[in-house]
Amino acid sequence: RSSDLASSAATASQLSVNAPEFYPPGYSNAVDNGVEHNGCPTLPYASLAEYVQDFLNHLTEQPGTFENEISQFTELLNSWVVTEETLKELVELLYQQATALPNFSYMAARVCNYLSHHLTMSPQSGNFRQLLLQRCQTEYDKREKAAKADDSARKQFHAFILFLGELYLNLDIKGARGQTTRAEILQGALRDLLTALFSNPVDSNLICAVKLLKLTGSVLEDAWKEKGKNYMEQIIERMENVVLDANCSRDVKQMLLKLVELRSSNWGRVHTASTHSDATPENDPNYFMNEPTFYTSDGVPFTAADPDYQEKYQELLDREDFFPEFDENGTDLSGGGDPYLDDDEMDPEIEEAYEKFCLESERKQKQ
Repeated sequence: RSSDLASSAATASQLSVNAPEFYPPGYSNAVDNGVEHNGCPTLPYASLAEYVQDFLNHLTEQPGTFENEISQFTELLNSWVVTEETLKELVELLYQQATALPNFSYMAARVCNYLSHHLTMSPQSGNFRQLLLQRCQTEYDKREKAAKADDSARKQFHAFILFLGELYLNLDIKGARGQTTRAEILQGALRDLLTALFSNPVDSNLICAVKLLKLTGSVLEDAWKEKGKNYMEQIIERMENVVLDANCSRDVKQMLLKLVELRSSNWGRVHTASTHSDATPENDPNYFMNEPTFYTSDGVPFTAADPDYQEKYQELLDREDFFPEFDENGTDLSGGGDPYLDDDEMDPEIEEAYEKFCLESERKQKQ
C-alpha cells in the first residue's frame, strides 16, 4: 500500500528535474568552486583578498607545500585577475603579507618570482613584476624619513628592506638571450638602503643592516666585483666607522665586528665564487664546493646542493633568528648578559679544544 501511495504522489507532483536549484534565504550562489556564472569564473571565496590571504597563511604554516600547490594557485589567479585593478590588489596583498610577517619574506619572494613568470594579466601600466617593483619603489623613496622615524615605523621599514633582499636573491629575470639574471636595479636600491641605515646608526637600524648583509652580502659583492665596483669596501669602511664613532650599544658593535670578520673570510667561502651569470649547477661541477655546511635541528648536515636547501635554511633562520638575545632596538633580553661577550676567560678544556680547532683549520687551508 505504501508503494502505491508513493507512486500516486510522484504522478501528481509538479516538481521537475529541470527546475532551478533551490538556495535557502541568505545563501549566495555566486561562488561554487570555480564554476562559471554568466561566463565569469568564480572561486569559493567572497573576494580575491580572502583567497590570497588564505593561501599565504597556508604557506606560512606549511612552507613545504609550495612546490605542489603554487601551480594551482596561479591557475585560479589567472581566472580571477583579469583587470588592472585586481592585479594591483594582488601585488598589494603580497607586499603586505611579506612585510607583516618577518619569517615569511623568503616564501613571499618565491611566490612573487613564480607569479612573475606565470601570471598572464599584463595591462599597459605594467605586468606583475613591474607593478611589484613600483610598489617597492614607493617604500624606497621614503627611506631617509623612515630611517629616522619612531620605533613602529622603523620596524615596518626594516621588514621592507629584508623583503627586498629576498626579492633580489629570488626574483629571476629572463635576459634577451634567454639567460637568467637577477634584477640589477635592486643592487643600487639595497646599497642606498644600507646608506640610509648607517646614516642613522641607532641600534635597530644597525641590526637590520647586519641582517641584510648576512643575507645578500656575498651575492652583492660578487655582482659588484664583476662590474669593477668596490661598493662593498665602502660599506665595510662605513661600518667600521660606526663601530668607532657611533653611540650604539656594545652588543650591536660586536655584531658589526663579527660581520666585518665574516666578510674578511670571503663570507665564509674558501675561494671566490663563480659569477651568477656564468656558473650553474649544470655546467660547473664545483658550483656548490664553496658553499657553507649547515645543520638541521636533528644535527643532519645540508648545503646548497641539497634539493630541500631553501626550506631547511629558512627553518634554520627561524630557529636561530640571527640575534635571539636582542629585541628590535638591540636591548639585551637574556637577563644575565651574553656569555659570549663576557670578559671571563674560557674554560681550560674549551680553550684547548678551540686551539686544536684553529690549528686544524689552518692546516687544512695550507693544503
